[in-house]
Amino acid sequence: MLPIPQQEFEARRIKPSKANSLSLVRFENNDYSVPTEHAHHHVTVIGGIEEVRVVVGDRLVARHPRHWGKGHTEFNPVHYLALLERKPGALDYARPLENWQLPDCFAVLRRRQEAELEKYGTREFIKVLRLLEHATLGELTGAVEYALSIGANSADAVKLILQSRREQPVSLFCLEGRPHLKGVHVPPPNLEAYQSLRVGA
Repeated sequence: MLPIPQQEFEARRIKPSKANSLSLVRFENNDYSVPTEHAHHHVTVIGGIEEVRVVVGDRLVARHPRHWGKGHTEFNPVHYLALLERKPGALDYARPLENWQLPDCFAVLRRRQEAELEKYGTREFIKVLRLLEHATLGELTGAVEYALSIGANSADAVKLILQSRREQPVSLFCLEGRPHLKGVHVPPPNLEAYQSLRVGA
């Protein structure tokens, strides 16, 4: 008898497919969304027991919970935001966003942006939502709440807050465990040399 394999086996089915005009990929009688840039393009669907993944080449472009029934459509609203940014008037009527529940702070931000920017406010709000392409909803929610608290309502402000929270804190150099460095003397810089360079310029 052969020994039991040490590596965990993943039960899955791999199937080539093509996204339709609605950026949907059919797999086992159900439809799953992909980003709109992949509409009409060939993709590969990997169906596991609990989830369905869609890849283009070696790049993962979509991931959804798997449905075992028939006729279900699984939308990821984020997949359609790039298209909606070009057509912001469709934001409130887009089918992929019908059941998208966002924290209350997003509605507050949208009202402020539309009050400040009028017809351009909806597009600005979509730019904020598009940050979900590279951030979790929890991360973006925290950034939006902080932006509202300081009166920074632009998409750029929210993006900067999000980036600043992801940056690693600066660690101070510590001499602990480095006793040989305590006796090292570093002379202060000669500022007169810099001044002479400025005068010469």
